[in-house]
Amino acid sequence: MNIEMLKEEFRGWKKFEVLWMTVASFVILGLSIYWKDTLMGIISSISGVICVVCTGKGKLSAYVFGLINSVLYAIISYRAQLYGETMLNAFYYVPMQFVGFYVWSKHMNRKTHEVTKRHMHFGGRIVMVVSIIIGTVAYGFLLQCLNDAMPFVDAFTTVASVVAMVVSVRMYSEQWWIWIAIDIFTIYMWACNFLAGSDNMATLLMWVVFLLNAVIMCMRWEREIKKMRCENGSL
Repeated sequence: MNIEMLKEEFRGWKKFEVLWMTVASFVILGLSIYWKDTLMGIISSISGVICVVCTGKGKLSAYVFGLINSVLYAIISYRAQLYGETMLNAFYYVPMQFVGFYVWSKHMNRKTHEVTKRHMHFGGRIVMVVSIIIGTVAYGFLLQCLNDAMPFVDAFTTVASVVAMVVSVRMYSEQWWIWIAIDIFTIYMWACNFLAGSDNMATLLMWVVFLLNAVIMCMRWEREIKKMRCENGSL
């Protein structure tokens, strides 16, 4: 990241967006300390929060924080015997951070200092949904053979995340609908893990923040795409 790119990361932020990221990070930090979570869990969770907020803003730094989060989250998931999450982060998310950074750097809007946002065609949406369904069933049986703690829930979050990451790198707004579904299932998965006696409170809180952020950013991207279409004279 050169000096000009670094400067763009600090441009175009609204007070609400900065406040949202700050409050979310401090809430996770405070509650994680109270619940005596590990340092790794706290760093992973806070970097994850910053990552998703920056993704919503269309900022390149999302992939820097995403790299930190992916590495640490893979370790945490492995210790919790959630092998789908482990493989997803270690073997997919980590390399995709570099791919995403490269692609987004080529499509930055010099006026807004954010990545260009767009919609998928109808056919693409159908392929996206069918791929997630088929992938979830197939991967679920594989995880079941590996004695995964929650094979089909883990499979859905893993497969859907693979698809969502591709959609995100391609700058499609539909990513947020997938992330919302992923976040709901993942919250359930980590809630069960925490109630079973784990110390992963920061990870659970991270996913709650991810869900809230996904809803906020979904509305934001849809609004911006609609505005851009109106400005270009098309609906």
